[in-house]
Amino acid sequence: MITRLGHTTLFVLDQKKAYDVYVHVLGFQVKTDMTMENGFRWLTVTAPQDPHLEIVLAEPNAPMVDEEEGVLIRRLLEKNALGAGVLECDDIDGTYKTLKAKGVHFLKEPTKEFYGTEALFRDGCGNWFSLTQRDSTPA
Repeated sequence: MITRLGHTTLFVLDQKKAYDVYVHVLGFQVKTDMTMENGFRWLTVTAPQDPHLEIVLAEPNAPMVDEEEGVLIRRLLEKNALGAGVLECDDIDGTYKTLKAKGVHFLKEPTKEFYGTEALFRDGCGNWFSLTQRDSTPA
């Protein structure tokens, strides 16, 4: 049986920029950063409180995707059209202020929603995220 998700891939336009954004701006930790014999860079990061889920920051190139798929993915990334997921935090107002001061482009300020408080932002690498603080009150 499957026991957990260990890695997930997040396509980015430029791994060097993604490294800077995810490590120095968003506060992720580098788990693996190595270049294989074929030149493919295997770069993974983890959230500080979730070290078991590695996010592969990958440019859409072989061997991950073929040339045609890579063109399509890059086109979507260039349009900031890939919604990558939800990043959770404990203090959305503080996190929002910190990230905004670091130059993160927000599409939506923290807003109360039925599931908690959410802000939307772009990572500058082609993806957008929901930054969410879940409600602490039970449903």
